[in-house]
Amino acid sequence: MEITGASGLPAIPGGTPGVAVPEHAAEIRDIVQAVKALNAARTFGDQNEITFALDRTTKQAVIRIVDRQTQELVSQIPPDYVLRLAEDLKSPGE
Repeated sequence: MEITGASGLPAIPGGTPGVAVPEHAAEIRDIVQAVKALNAARTFGDQNEITFALDRTTKQAVIRIVDRQTQELVSQIPPDYVLRLAEDLKSPGE
């Protein structure tokens, strides 16, 4: 799973990881600004922050809440079991 913090650009499915397609650049900037605002406001508590990730296998966006100090996962949407289920459903004949 590829994890991108609020200061980095997320990978765009179908493109080169970490490289934003021009028409998505404004959307990415808006998302980054929103994440920074949420984290600065401590919306998820004093110890937690929100991050975004891209599951490499399913190419699905993942929202994670992590402990600021330990970087331990507190919560994730969608959970790993849902991502694995989606992966299994995409695999033909297995």
